[in-house]
Amino acid sequence: MNTSRGSRVINSLDTSPLSVYVMHPFWNKVVQFCPKWVAPNVLTFSGFLFTVLNFMLFASYDYYFYASSDDKPQYPPIPRWVFAVAAFNIFMAYTLDGIDGKQARRTQTSGPLGELFDHGLDSWTAMLITVCMYSVFGRTDHSVSPLRMYFILWNVFINFYLSHWEKYNTGVLFLPWGYDASMLATVIVFTLTSIGGHEAWKFELPGGVSAGIMFEMLFYVSALVSNLPVVLWNIYKSYRDKTGKMRTFPEAIRPLVPLALLFAISTIWIVHSPNNILEEDPRIIYFAIGTIFSNICCRLIVSQMSNTRCEVLPWILLPVTVAAIFSFILPNVDLESMYVVSVVALLSHIHYGACVVRQMCRHFRIQTFSIKDHSE
Repeated sequence: MNTSRGSRVINSLDTSPLSVYVMHPFWNKVVQFCPKWVAPNVLTFSGFLFTVLNFMLFASYDYYFYASSDDKPQYPPIPRWVFAVAAFNIFMAYTLDGIDGKQARRTQTSGPLGELFDHGLDSWTAMLITVCMYSVFGRTDHSVSPLRMYFILWNVFINFYLSHWEKYNTGVLFLPWGYDASMLATVIVFTLTSIGGHEAWKFELPGGVSAGIMFEMLFYVSALVSNLPVVLWNIYKSYRDKTGKMRTFPEAIRPLVPLALLFAISTIWIVHSPNNILEEDPRIIYFAIGTIFSNICCRLIVSQMSNTRCEVLPWILLPVTVAAIFSFILPNVDLESMYVVSVVALLSHIHYGACVVRQMCRHFRIQTFSIKDHSE
Protein backbone atom coordinates (compact mmCIF):
# COMPACT_ATOMS: atom_id res chain seq x y z
CA MET A 1 0.00 0.00 0.00
CA ASN A 2 1.42 3.36 -0.97
CA THR A 3 1.59 6.12 1.54
CA SER A 4 0.23 9.50 0.55
CA ARG A 5 2.16 12.23 -1.11
CA GLY A 6 3.04 14.42 1.87
CA SER A 7 0.80 12.60 3.71
CA ARG A 8 1.89 10.98 6.84
CA VAL A 9 -1.23 8.81 6.91
CA ILE A 10 -0.53 5.17 7.78
CA ASN A 11 -3.52 3.74 5.85
CA SER A 12 -3.59 5.66 2.60
CA LEU A 13 -3.50 4.97 -1.10
CA ASP A 14 -2.06 7.27 -3.74
CA THR A 15 -2.81 6.14 -7.31
CA SER A 16 -2.42 9.46 -9.15
CA PRO A 17 -0.17 8.84 -12.21
CA LEU A 18 1.28 12.34 -11.84
CA SER A 19 2.13 11.62 -8.22
CA VAL A 20 3.41 8.06 -8.69
CA TYR A 21 5.49 8.54 -11.83
CA VAL A 22 6.62 12.16 -11.56
CA MET A 23 6.36 13.66 -8.11
CA HIS A 24 7.34 10.71 -5.91
CA PRO A 25 10.61 10.09 -7.80
CA PHE A 26 11.37 13.82 -7.50
CA TRP A 27 10.57 13.86 -3.77
CA ASN A 28 12.67 10.72 -3.22
CA LYS A 29 15.66 12.64 -4.55
CA VAL A 30 14.91 15.85 -2.65
CA VAL A 31 14.43 14.20 0.74
CA GLN A 32 17.99 12.83 0.55
CA PHE A 33 19.25 16.38 1.01
CA CYS A 34 17.32 16.76 4.25
CA PRO A 35 19.36 15.99 7.41
CA LYS A 36 17.91 13.18 9.50
CA TRP A 37 17.84 15.39 12.58
CA VAL A 38 15.13 17.56 10.98
CA ALA A 39 11.74 16.56 12.37
CA PRO A 40 9.03 15.87 9.73
CA ASN A 41 6.67 18.32 11.47
CA VAL A 42 9.21 21.08 10.84
CA LEU A 43 8.89 20.40 7.11
CA THR A 44 5.10 20.26 7.32
CA PHE A 45 4.81 23.51 9.25
CA SER A 46 7.38 25.28 7.05
CA GLY A 47 5.36 24.35 3.97
CA PHE A 48 2.24 25.73 5.60
CA LEU A 49 4.01 29.00 6.41
CA PHE A 50 4.85 29.45 2.71
CA THR A 51 1.10 29.46 1.94
CA VAL A 52 0.42 31.86 4.83
CA LEU A 53 3.11 34.17 3.43
CA ASN A 54 1.38 34.08 0.04
CA PHE A 55 -1.97 34.94 1.61
CA MET A 56 -0.49 37.89 3.48
CA LEU A 57 1.41 39.06 0.41
CA PHE A 58 -1.69 39.13 -1.79
CA ALA A 59 -3.75 40.67 0.99
CA SER A 60 -1.29 43.57 1.19
CA TYR A 61 -1.26 44.19 -2.58
CA ASP A 62 -4.81 43.20 -3.52
CA TYR A 63 -7.00 43.06 -0.43
CA TYR A 64 -10.30 43.66 -2.27
CA PHE A 65 -9.39 41.69 -5.43
CA TYR A 66 -9.60 44.78 -7.64
CA ALA A 67 -5.94 44.93 -8.72
CA SER A 68 -6.72 43.12 -11.98
CA SER A 69 -9.60 45.47 -12.82
CA ASP A 70 -8.85 48.02 -15.53
CA ASP A 71 -11.90 50.06 -14.52
CA LYS A 72 -10.60 50.52 -10.95
CA PRO A 73 -7.55 52.80 -11.39
CA GLN A 74 -7.48 53.52 -7.65
CA TYR A 75 -6.27 49.93 -7.15
CA PRO A 76 -2.81 49.55 -8.75
CA PRO A 77 -1.92 46.24 -10.43
CA ILE A 78 -0.04 43.63 -8.44
CA PRO A 79 3.70 43.81 -9.23
CA ARG A 80 4.80 40.88 -11.34
CA TRP A 81 7.49 39.89 -8.86
CA VAL A 82 4.71 39.11 -6.37
CA PHE A 83 3.40 36.39 -8.68
CA ALA A 84 6.94 35.05 -9.12
CA VAL A 85 7.36 34.86 -5.34
CA ALA A 86 3.92 33.25 -5.06
CA ALA A 87 4.89 30.56 -7.59
CA PHE A 88 8.08 29.83 -5.65
CA ASN A 89 6.20 29.68 -2.34
CA ILE A 90 3.61 27.24 -3.67
CA PHE A 91 6.33 25.07 -5.18
CA MET A 92 8.15 25.02 -1.84
CA ALA A 93 4.93 24.28 0.06
CA TYR A 94 4.10 21.43 -2.33
CA THR A 95 7.63 20.00 -2.14
CA LEU A 96 7.78 20.15 1.64
CA ASP A 97 4.32 18.57 1.78
CA GLY A 98 5.68 15.84 -0.47
CA ILE A 99 8.78 14.98 1.52
CA ASP A 100 7.52 15.24 5.11
CA GLY A 101 6.07 11.72 5.02
CA LYS A 102 9.23 10.36 3.46
CA GLN A 103 11.30 12.10 6.13
CA ALA A 104 9.08 10.52 8.79
CA ARG A 105 9.81 7.07 7.41
CA ARG A 106 13.53 7.82 7.10
CA THR A 107 13.65 8.85 10.73
CA GLN A 108 11.15 6.22 11.95
CA THR A 109 8.87 8.89 13.39
CA SER A 110 5.62 8.12 11.54
CA GLY A 111 2.54 8.33 13.72
CA PRO A 112 -0.86 9.89 14.42
CA LEU A 113 0.61 13.30 15.31
CA GLY A 114 2.14 13.59 11.86
CA GLU A 115 -1.16 12.68 10.22
CA LEU A 116 -3.05 15.31 12.19
CA PHE A 117 -0.35 17.92 11.64
CA ASP A 118 -0.15 17.25 7.92
CA HIS A 119 -3.81 17.07 6.99
CA GLY A 120 -4.95 19.52 9.63
CA LEU A 121 -2.77 22.22 8.12
CA ASP A 122 -3.73 21.12 4.59
CA SER A 123 -7.38 21.78 5.45
CA TRP A 124 -6.46 25.40 6.16
CA THR A 125 -4.17 25.65 3.15
CA ALA A 126 -7.11 24.72 0.91
CA MET A 127 -8.59 28.14 1.62
CA LEU A 128 -5.33 30.10 1.57
CA ILE A 129 -4.16 28.91 -1.86
CA THR A 130 -7.58 29.17 -3.52
CA VAL A 131 -8.10 32.74 -2.31
CA CYS A 132 -4.64 33.72 -3.59
CA MET A 133 -5.56 32.36 -7.02
CA TYR A 134 -8.53 34.73 -7.13
CA SER A 135 -6.13 37.67 -7.35
CA VAL A 136 -4.91 36.42 -10.74
CA PHE A 137 -8.32 37.09 -12.26
CA GLY A 138 -9.88 39.45 -9.71
CA ARG A 139 -13.34 40.94 -9.79
CA THR A 140 -13.41 41.71 -13.50
CA ASP A 141 -15.52 40.91 -16.54
CA HIS A 142 -13.05 38.11 -17.31
CA SER A 143 -13.48 36.50 -13.93
CA VAL A 144 -16.19 35.47 -11.48
CA SER A 145 -18.06 37.45 -8.85
CA PRO A 146 -17.17 37.19 -5.14
CA LEU A 147 -20.31 35.08 -4.64
CA ARG A 148 -19.28 32.60 -7.31
CA MET A 149 -15.80 32.55 -5.80
CA TYR A 150 -17.43 31.73 -2.47
CA PHE A 151 -19.05 28.66 -4.01
CA ILE A 152 -15.77 27.69 -5.69
CA LEU A 153 -14.21 27.72 -2.23
CA TRP A 154 -16.97 25.50 -0.96
CA ASN A 155 -16.33 23.12 -3.82
CA VAL A 156 -12.72 22.86 -2.65
CA PHE A 157 -13.79 22.45 0.99
CA ILE A 158 -16.33 19.73 0.26
CA ASN A 159 -13.95 17.71 -1.89
CA PHE A 160 -11.22 17.90 0.75
CA TYR A 161 -13.67 16.92 3.48
CA LEU A 162 -15.15 14.03 1.50
CA SER A 163 -11.76 12.31 1.32
CA HIS A 164 -11.53 12.30 5.12
CA TRP A 165 -15.18 11.31 5.47
CA GLU A 166 -14.30 8.42 3.19
CA LYS A 167 -11.51 7.34 5.55
CA TYR A 168 -13.86 7.73 8.52
CA ASN A 169 -16.00 4.99 6.97
CA THR A 170 -13.50 2.85 5.06
CA GLY A 171 -10.39 3.13 7.25
CA VAL A 172 -8.31 4.06 4.18
CA LEU A 173 -7.57 7.51 2.78
CA PHE A 174 -7.75 7.40 -1.02
CA LEU A 175 -5.94 10.51 -2.16
CA PRO A 176 -7.77 12.42 -4.92
CA TRP A 177 -5.96 12.80 -8.23
CA GLY A 178 -6.89 16.45 -8.46
CA TYR A 179 -4.56 17.52 -5.66
CA ASP A 180 -1.29 17.14 -7.58
CA ALA A 181 -2.74 18.60 -10.75
CA SER A 182 -4.14 21.62 -8.88
CA MET A 183 -0.86 22.35 -7.08
CA LEU A 184 1.19 22.20 -10.27
CA ALA A 185 -1.45 24.23 -12.12
CA THR A 186 -1.25 26.91 -9.43
CA VAL A 187 2.54 27.11 -9.78
CA ILE A 188 2.21 27.37 -13.57
CA VAL A 189 -0.52 30.04 -13.42
CA PHE A 190 1.46 32.20 -11.00
CA THR A 191 4.60 31.77 -13.12
CA LEU A 192 2.83 32.73 -16.35
CA THR A 193 1.25 35.74 -14.63
CA SER A 194 4.66 36.90 -13.42
CA ILE A 195 5.78 36.88 -17.06
CA GLY A 196 2.73 38.27 -18.86
CA GLY A 197 0.95 40.11 -16.05
CA HIS A 198 -2.73 39.74 -15.18
CA GLU A 199 -3.57 41.00 -18.70
CA ALA A 200 -2.47 37.61 -20.05
CA TRP A 201 -5.67 36.07 -18.69
CA LYS A 202 -8.03 38.57 -20.27
CA PHE A 203 -9.12 36.44 -23.19
CA GLU A 204 -12.22 34.60 -24.21
CA LEU A 205 -12.60 31.08 -25.53
CA PRO A 206 -15.21 30.23 -28.18
CA GLY A 207 -18.68 30.72 -26.74
CA GLY A 208 -17.67 33.74 -24.69
CA VAL A 209 -16.02 31.68 -21.94
CA SER A 210 -13.46 33.81 -20.09
CA ALA A 211 -10.31 32.51 -18.41
CA GLY A 212 -11.85 32.91 -14.97
CA ILE A 213 -14.96 30.96 -15.93
CA MET A 214 -12.78 28.30 -17.55
CA PHE A 215 -10.99 27.71 -14.24
CA GLU A 216 -14.32 27.73 -12.42
CA MET A 217 -15.63 25.01 -14.73
CA LEU A 218 -12.47 22.95 -14.23
CA PHE A 219 -12.97 23.04 -10.45
CA TYR A 220 -16.50 21.70 -10.67
CA VAL A 221 -15.85 19.16 -13.42
CA SER A 222 -12.85 17.80 -11.53
CA ALA A 223 -14.97 17.33 -8.42
CA LEU A 224 -17.81 15.61 -10.27
CA VAL A 225 -15.56 13.37 -12.34
CA SER A 226 -12.49 12.52 -10.28
CA ASN A 227 -13.53 12.82 -6.65
CA LEU A 228 -17.18 12.43 -5.68
CA PRO A 229 -17.87 9.23 -7.68
CA VAL A 230 -14.64 7.68 -6.40
CA VAL A 231 -15.47 8.51 -2.77
CA LEU A 232 -18.97 7.04 -3.03
CA TRP A 233 -17.71 3.96 -4.85
CA ASN A 234 -14.99 3.27 -2.27
CA ILE A 235 -17.47 3.59 0.60
CA TYR A 236 -19.96 1.34 -1.17
CA LYS A 237 -17.22 -1.21 -1.86
CA SER A 238 -16.12 -1.20 1.82
CA TYR A 239 -19.68 -2.13 2.85
CA ARG A 240 -20.03 -4.71 0.08
CA ASP A 241 -16.75 -6.42 0.94
CA LYS A 242 -17.07 -5.75 4.68
CA THR A 243 -13.62 -4.15 4.81
CA GLY A 244 -14.62 -0.81 6.34
CA LYS A 245 -15.97 0.34 9.68
CA MET A 246 -19.45 -1.02 8.85
CA ARG A 247 -21.21 1.85 10.59
CA THR A 248 -24.98 2.28 10.41
CA PHE A 249 -26.24 4.85 7.93
CA PRO A 250 -26.88 7.56 10.58
CA GLU A 251 -23.40 7.01 12.02
CA ALA A 252 -21.79 6.97 8.57
CA ILE A 253 -23.22 10.34 7.55
CA ARG A 254 -22.77 11.89 11.00
CA PRO A 255 -19.57 13.82 10.00
CA LEU A 256 -21.48 15.53 7.16
CA VAL A 257 -23.83 17.29 9.59
CA PRO A 258 -21.46 20.02 10.92
CA LEU A 259 -20.23 20.76 7.39
CA ALA A 260 -23.81 21.07 6.11
CA LEU A 261 -24.70 23.35 9.02
CA LEU A 262 -21.72 25.62 8.36
CA PHE A 263 -22.62 25.83 4.68
CA ALA A 264 -26.28 26.61 5.43
CA ILE A 265 -25.60 29.22 8.12
CA SER A 266 -22.83 31.04 6.26
CA THR A 267 -24.61 30.97 2.90
CA ILE A 268 -27.92 32.26 4.28
CA TRP A 269 -26.06 35.06 6.06
CA ILE A 270 -24.00 36.04 3.03
CA VAL A 271 -26.73 35.79 0.39
CA HIS A 272 -29.29 37.66 2.49
CA SER A 273 -26.87 40.05 4.17
CA PRO A 274 -28.55 43.45 4.79
CA ASN A 275 -25.39 45.25 3.65
CA ASN A 276 -24.13 42.74 1.08
CA ILE A 277 -20.99 42.04 3.10
CA LEU A 278 -19.59 39.73 0.43
CA GLU A 279 -19.20 42.69 -1.92
CA GLU A 280 -17.89 44.90 0.88
CA ASP A 281 -15.11 42.59 2.08
CA PRO A 282 -14.95 39.16 0.43
CA ARG A 283 -11.50 38.34 1.82
CA ILE A 284 -12.51 38.40 5.48
CA ILE A 285 -15.49 36.15 4.69
CA TYR A 286 -13.34 33.63 2.83
CA PHE A 287 -10.87 33.67 5.72
CA ALA A 288 -13.49 33.26 8.46
CA ILE A 289 -15.42 30.46 6.76
CA GLY A 290 -12.20 28.73 5.69
CA THR A 291 -10.86 28.79 9.25
CA ILE A 292 -14.08 27.36 10.70
CA PHE A 293 -14.06 24.69 7.99
CA SER A 294 -10.48 23.76 8.89
CA ASN A 295 -11.47 23.36 12.54
CA ILE A 296 -14.39 21.08 11.66
CA CYS A 297 -12.13 19.07 9.38
CA CYS A 298 -9.48 18.69 12.10
CA ARG A 299 -12.13 17.34 14.46
CA LEU A 300 -13.08 14.76 11.83
CA ILE A 301 -9.42 13.76 11.42
CA VAL A 302 -9.08 13.31 15.19
CA SER A 303 -12.25 11.19 15.23
CA GLN A 304 -11.10 8.95 12.41
CA MET A 305 -7.65 8.46 13.98
CA SER A 306 -9.05 7.66 17.42
CA ASN A 307 -11.96 5.63 16.02
CA THR A 308 -14.47 7.70 17.99
CA ARG A 309 -17.81 9.29 17.04
CA CYS A 310 -17.50 12.50 15.11
CA GLU A 311 -18.96 15.62 16.74
CA VAL A 312 -22.30 16.73 15.33
CA LEU A 313 -22.32 20.23 16.82
CA PRO A 314 -18.78 21.50 17.37
CA TRP A 315 -18.95 24.65 19.45
CA ILE A 316 -17.11 26.69 16.80
CA LEU A 317 -20.43 26.82 14.92
CA LEU A 318 -21.91 28.88 17.76
CA PRO A 319 -20.11 32.21 17.05
CA VAL A 320 -21.03 32.24 13.35
CA THR A 321 -24.64 31.30 14.17
CA VAL A 322 -25.00 34.03 16.79
CA ALA A 323 -23.29 36.59 14.54
CA ALA A 324 -25.55 35.69 11.60
CA ILE A 325 -28.69 36.16 13.70
CA PHE A 326 -27.31 39.34 15.27
CA SER A 327 -26.56 40.85 11.86
CA PHE A 328 -30.22 40.65 10.88
CA ILE A 329 -31.31 42.21 14.16
CA LEU A 330 -28.77 45.04 13.90
CA PRO A 331 -27.94 45.43 10.18
CA ASN A 332 -25.55 48.31 10.88
CA VAL A 333 -23.02 45.90 12.41
CA ASP A 334 -23.34 43.26 9.70
CA LEU A 335 -19.74 43.43 8.48
CA GLU A 336 -18.37 44.07 11.96
CA SER A 337 -19.99 40.82 13.06
CA MET A 338 -18.01 38.95 10.42
CA TYR A 339 -14.78 40.56 11.66
CA VAL A 340 -15.56 39.33 15.16
CA VAL A 341 -16.31 35.85 13.83
CA SER A 342 -12.98 35.76 11.96
CA VAL A 343 -11.00 36.71 15.09
CA VAL A 344 -12.89 34.24 17.30
CA ALA A 345 -12.49 31.49 14.69
CA LEU A 346 -8.75 32.16 14.33
CA LEU A 347 -8.04 32.17 18.06
CA SER A 348 -10.28 29.16 18.68
CA HIS A 349 -8.70 27.13 15.88
CA ILE A 350 -5.16 27.89 17.05
CA HIS A 351 -6.13 27.04 20.64
CA TYR A 352 -7.78 23.77 19.57
CA GLY A 353 -4.80 22.74 17.46
CA ALA A 354 -2.28 23.59 20.18
CA CYS A 355 -4.23 21.66 22.83
CA VAL A 356 -4.65 18.53 20.69
CA VAL A 357 -0.99 18.54 19.62
CA ARG A 358 0.17 19.04 23.21
CA GLN A 359 -2.03 16.18 24.44
CA MET A 360 -0.79 13.86 21.69
CA CYS A 361 2.83 14.73 22.45
CA ARG A 362 2.25 13.99 26.12
CA HIS A 363 0.51 10.69 25.32
CA PHE A 364 3.17 9.44 22.88
CA ARG A 365 6.04 11.04 24.83
CA ILE A 366 7.39 12.88 21.82
CA GLN A 367 8.18 16.45 20.84
CA THR A 368 6.38 18.30 18.07
CA PHE A 369 9.39 19.81 16.33
CA SER A 370 12.25 17.57 17.40
CA ILE A 371 13.16 13.92 17.05
CA LYS A 372 13.71 11.82 20.13
CA ASP A 373 17.13 10.22 20.31
CA HIS A 374 16.53 6.48 19.89
CA SER A 375 19.69 5.75 21.85
CA GLU A 376 18.08 7.11 25.02
